[in-house]
Amino acid sequence: MSDEQELLPKPSQEVRQWAMFCHLSALLGIWIPFGNLIGPLILWQMKRETDPFIDAQGKEALNFQITVAIAAAICLLLMVLIIGFFLLGLLAIGALVLTIIAGVKANDGFPYRYPFTWRLIK
Repeated sequence: MSDEQELLPKPSQEVRQWAMFCHLSALLGIWIPFGNLIGPLILWQMKRETDPFIDAQGKEALNFQITVAIAAAICLLLMVLIIGFFLLGLLAIGALVLTIIAGVKANDGFPYRYPFTWRLIK
C-alpha cells in the first residue's frame, strides 16, 4: 500500500459496495451471454455520478471486460489451430481471479487497476 492510499479517506461502505458490484457483476457472463459486459455497463451507468470512486472502478471493470471479450474472440479464432482452446481456458481462469481480486479490493476501499487492460473508456 502506498503512502497516498493511506492519506486518502476511505469511501463510505455504500460507495465501496457499489464499486465492488461493478466488478463482480461481470460474473453474470457465466449465465448470460455478454453478461460480463452488460452487468458492469448497467451498474456504472446507474451509479457513476454518485461518487468518483464508483465512476473510476466502474470504468475500470468495463474496460477490463471489453479487453476480455476481445481476447476471447481472438481465442475463438485460434481454435482452428487448436491452441485457442487452451488459451480460452487460461483467459477464463485469469479473468475470474482478477475480477474477484478487484471486487475484494474495491470493497476494502482501494482503487484497483487491472493488468493487461486496454482502457478504451477514459
